[in-house]
Amino acid sequence: MEEKDIKKIVREGYSKIAKGSSCCSSSTGNCCGQPGMEKEMSLVMGYSDEDIEKVPEGSNLGLGCGNPVAIASLKTGETVLDLGSGAGFDCFLAAQKVGLDGKVIGVDMTYEMLEKARDNAIKGNFSNVEFRLGEIENLPCPDNKIDVIISNCVINLSTDKDRVFMEAFRVLKPGGRLMVSDIVLTKELPDYVKNDSTAYVGCISGAILKDDYLNSIKRAGFINIKIMDEARYPFDSLEDYALSIKVYAKKSI
Repeated sequence: MEEKDIKKIVREGYSKIAKGSSCCSSSTGNCCGQPGMEKEMSLVMGYSDEDIEKVPEGSNLGLGCGNPVAIASLKTGETVLDLGSGAGFDCFLAAQKVGLDGKVIGVDMTYEMLEKARDNAIKGNFSNVEFRLGEIENLPCPDNKIDVIISNCVINLSTDKDRVFMEAFRVLKPGGRLMVSDIVLTKELPDYVKNDSTAYVGCISGAILKDDYLNSIKRAGFINIKIMDEARYPFDSLEDYALSIKVYAKKSI
């Protein structure tokens, strides 16, 4: 699949999820956007009942593969950027950590997700959260302005992960932190999975080997790169191929 085709497939898939549909039709058995299962899936990912209850209804779509906010050590007054913010779930949790003196910016390339997130911000009266249209390979943010970047199972969807991490490095302040939850591989996927467009939307076909992922972060200039947690990510017949990881990195001062 060509890059432009992949972006179109991903955008259309997450547009369907924003509208309340499932994108599930993959031969891999993996699924995304399962209506009615949002809470159960989020609890498995590491969110608490309290987390789920204190965000606007409709912001938790049961997506992601971890809880980056829980281990980002956010402080009052910080500016946080969420790469691929969806309906705003992690943004709203982060906003409560940084307080009214802080700010949270969500970036997403899917119009329907942005509309949903902005409606949720109004509904929840989150005045310190802003959602911007943009691609994570070309962030709509100036240099050296962000304290913390978070992302939840989104970077695997990009066809240019080196560019994503370079952009993250650019917008972070010196000493800024990167905390992402994502899917990586332990070995190469079978061709039938690589060519499955629904499996791409489901965060598996676009994933790369764990060492390649970490090296991409390193090439961007980050230091103190650490895997904070990792676990087998169950994709039915593909469970031996994929890992869910939480990665911390820092921009040097």
